[in-house]
Amino acid sequence: MREFGERGFSAGSLNVIASEAGIAKGSLFQYFDDKLDLFVTICEHVSTQVEGAVLEVVDPDVPLFDNLRRLVTRWMAYFRDHALERQVAHASHHELDVEVRRAVRAVPNDHHQQAFEPLVRAARDRGELRPDVDERMVVSLITVVLRHLNSAPFDPAGDVGIPWHRLDDQEVDGWAIAYVDVLEQAFGA
Repeated sequence: MREFGERGFSAGSLNVIASEAGIAKGSLFQYFDDKLDLFVTICEHVSTQVEGAVLEVVDPDVPLFDNLRRLVTRWMAYFRDHALERQVAHASHHELDVEVRRAVRAVPNDHHQQAFEPLVRAARDRGELRPDVDERMVVSLITVVLRHLNSAPFDPAGDVGIPWHRLDDQEVDGWAIAYVDVLEQAFGA
């Protein structure tokens, strides 16, 4: 996780990984088909960890945007406290190789879709969304916001508009919640 988190897939070295693990490089291939299989496995692990830690606050009976505020608060706390997972998530979301990016985003994309589609559908059924809103757009933008929030607040070059790196944790959380407020203004009934 450390090697890929710090260097990404393309620059990550299997030699370094094997050396850090204290095994021969060839031993990695007893467990993984190739470098991509190892990276995908690590990214899937991180995605599952994040989902388990963050999505537990989601309650389908709570209004959508209140759910999202709770989710974003938990998301920020998780990535603040889990630097290694944050680095892996950042590396997977910003991978330059299209095929690699597609492979590592498949699991979190599925997780987001499975978690957010029912919430958005329930919000529509309760009348929380404007009638003209496309549910797919809401799910898509929730995912975009979360991807942004797992890296921009922790990267001095992560955002051109908000100087995240100069803010304390409470201010960062306030800005993160403001993203949800914008979603609510855009889509709310």
